[in-house]
Amino acid sequence: MSRELNGIVKAWEATVRKSATAKKRANSIFTPMSVAHVDDEDDDDEQASSSSTELCHIEKIFPNGDFYTGRWLDRFPHGHGKYLWIDGCMYVGEWIQGFTMGKGRFSWPSGATYEGDFKVFYMDGKGTYIGSSGDTYKGSWVMNLKSGNGNESYPNGDFYDGEWKKGLQNGHGRYQWKKGNHYIGQWRNGLFNGNGTMMWQNGNRFDGCWEDGLPKGNGTFRWSDGSFYVGVWSKDPNEQSGTYYPSGTCDNHLEWDPQQVFIVELSDCRVSPCEDVSIYPSEKILSLMGFEEDNNKVTKKSTRKKGTGGNGKPRWSSVDGRVSNYSAEEGTNGSGRKSTFGELGSNSVQSWHNSPRLRITASKKQGETIAKGHKNYELMLNLQLGIRHSVGRPAPSASLDLKSSAFDPKEKVWTRFPSEGSKHTPPHPSCEFRWKDYCPVVFRALRKLFKVDPADYMISICGNDALRELSSPGKSGSFFYLTNDDRYMIKTMKKAEVKVFLKMLPAYYKHVRAFENTLVTKFFGLHCVKLTGAAHKKVRFVIMGNIFCSQYAIHRRFDLKGSTFGRTTDKPEAEIEPTTTLKDLDLNFIFRLQKSWFQEFCRQVSRDCDFLEHERIMDYSMLVGLHFRETTSTGNVTPCSRNSGACTPSGFDNGGPRLSGVDIDNLIVDPNRWIQLGINMPAQAEMALRRSNCDTPQLVGEPTGELYDIIIFFGIIDILQDYDISKKLEHAYKSIQYDPTSISSVDPRLYSKRFREFIFRVFVEDTT
Repeated sequence: MSRELNGIVKAWEATVRKSATAKKRANSIFTPMSVAHVDDEDDDDEQASSSSTELCHIEKIFPNGDFYTGRWLDRFPHGHGKYLWIDGCMYVGEWIQGFTMGKGRFSWPSGATYEGDFKVFYMDGKGTYIGSSGDTYKGSWVMNLKSGNGNESYPNGDFYDGEWKKGLQNGHGRYQWKKGNHYIGQWRNGLFNGNGTMMWQNGNRFDGCWEDGLPKGNGTFRWSDGSFYVGVWSKDPNEQSGTYYPSGTCDNHLEWDPQQVFIVELSDCRVSPCEDVSIYPSEKILSLMGFEEDNNKVTKKSTRKKGTGGNGKPRWSSVDGRVSNYSAEEGTNGSGRKSTFGELGSNSVQSWHNSPRLRITASKKQGETIAKGHKNYELMLNLQLGIRHSVGRPAPSASLDLKSSAFDPKEKVWTRFPSEGSKHTPPHPSCEFRWKDYCPVVFRALRKLFKVDPADYMISICGNDALRELSSPGKSGSFFYLTNDDRYMIKTMKKAEVKVFLKMLPAYYKHVRAFENTLVTKFFGLHCVKLTGAAHKKVRFVIMGNIFCSQYAIHRRFDLKGSTFGRTTDKPEAEIEPTTTLKDLDLNFIFRLQKSWFQEFCRQVSRDCDFLEHERIMDYSMLVGLHFRETTSTGNVTPCSRNSGACTPSGFDNGGPRLSGVDIDNLIVDPNRWIQLGINMPAQAEMALRRSNCDTPQLVGEPTGELYDIIIFFGIIDILQDYDISKKLEHAYKSIQYDPTSISSVDPRLYSKRFREFIFRVFVEDTT
């Protein structure tokens, strides 16, 4: 505690001792840990009533020993004021009708302080906590707990910057130790969990999966000399397996045991605990309650039972489990003023669950695992062997400045894979096959451009985990496969599609290199497997990025083209699952993006459409995925208030403040960190309804004002269909039967124009 505070406390304690002999707290209306009421004595009532209607400045010592100085209105602190408790805690800041609301500073006897936003007694909003030991947190809070984005400086010199949830590191974050080691990646409940990278001061690093603070699953350990070990990691040596790859002629680590990572490397990488808050401000200041309804008179005896109010009704319990002395009967307190906690019962997020309009089911992993016995099991093995060979073979460092010869369609490499193995290929249990790499130099450069690590790429596709085949082929007849970590999607291709892709490859490379935020599909490889034997079948496939690979579950997905013919799934709401791909006429939302994101979105969509139009590509679509933030345990989706700005109402309803409506598990993510255009973007979805009396289908419905807080994902897919003779015939045939503007198969110039106009009606700038 500072010298100034010590002086205030000593002077105040002396005053308290003098006044304590004259007054006893016989008829106090507060519990010991609450704000004392100014009208403690019956003989003060008349005097108080004459001045209670005017805002004034008072200094008051309460019978329980607490002290208040500041603005006062209608028997409550209102405006700027200072409240000092008898135990040495102090709040200085804004009050509204007896509640700490707005900017303030709370200090503890230990010397710890919090300075920032308060909402109804809680540390809620932006604020800085400095502990008595020097522990400092600066960032977002929700109901006394660190939640959202923030950074923590520890007394031992460690530092964390990232996302929090319920007071612990949760989400994406970076932790740096004083010695120079640091971890960047996913967290859960204060521990490394998910994909992450640990980098040591000596240059070594580990990239891979973590569980409960330790490597678990696929991962790569790299030494500073370039050698690396790829494998499956576990603290149990019996579950550990992998392969060591030396750097050139260096083989210094042949005898190295992977368990050294657990025993030695991670021994100095322990996460420091955060300092505990001794008592929360919401525990010091509970609620203005306990009044009887007899003309503001206070009964001198009030029976209290543990866990109940004076009338035997259960006390209101906060989200973090702390109990208030508010009794929920009638929603009023004894002063006749409507209780803030009564408002919470009727206007907060709980009441929004009463009539949900949206419902989601639990997300399931897409596809069927290709296990032994599956009809495509051998094809999967061939694909994995080929990828491992293509990516792992020695090659000069990829340059982003490529010669025109690298794009030549004849630039391809055939490799034979006999079952018994060869000089360049390993033995394998599958039948003999031949493997073809199309334009290998170009795709190596693309992977580098898209910041794909070769070892991680191999682990995702060729690791011990099998691929998953999606339940049904696409409209084109192609089959789709997903890697187990959902990072990559593999699509089988027709020979015509391969020709289109190779033809547009130079322009594609130039486009994605020029525009980092491009929304067109990211391609990482183009290959072919030719099976020997009776079938002599050729299977061509392309490896693409999966835009839905995220820590967030995708609750709704839409495939949008801007056409109406055949663009509906005809499924009732009850039958829609998270894996159902809905279409244009199923769309019942308008998406609101923040101004800066919306401007960049419009620019990039125009650039991408110009590129596709120039390459004579059509029939592409915008794939959109939604993650709803506000959901209940039963699957109901909760709308948020239109004028809340970010589903965190902080204003007043009928004169009283209310708690933030955001659920503690669902927090707004800082739009400037760890997201990019189309990936992990915070936005709002506004419910839209179509007019039922229209002769022609209405593409975009009318906005209703009902908003949902979402994380949105989007990208332009299916960009390998040119306007060839088959599409021209399709257009001519369908135009005879249907409105030519309603069908998908149209000239690329018209398609691009229609697509843009539609997308710019579905995506709008958020002006709320």
